[in-house]
Amino acid sequence: MTDTIRLNEEIRQSGLKKSWIASELGLSSYGLLRKMKNQNQFKAGEIKRLCQLLRITSLKKMGEIFFTEDVDDMTTYEREGGGGR
Repeated sequence: MTDTIRLNEEIRQSGLKKSWIASELGLSSYGLLRKMKNQNQFKAGEIKRLCQLLRITSLKKMGEIFFTEDVDDMTTYEREGGGGR
């Protein structure tokens, strides 16, 4: 799952606009928002490109943002209660 708070912070620090980032990823602004909110998953190529755009070079940092299990309470609730497992 994506750590939305950390990803938003990285985007804010980069100074890039989300609409431009979405375009660079081949997504609509709405599509990017859905992925950032964990409603859809980022594809591997999108994560790679997003890290390039945001200048995230640390594998540890990338893992903490895009592959975390410890996210907000609502996402945890949805994951556990959603019956997907």
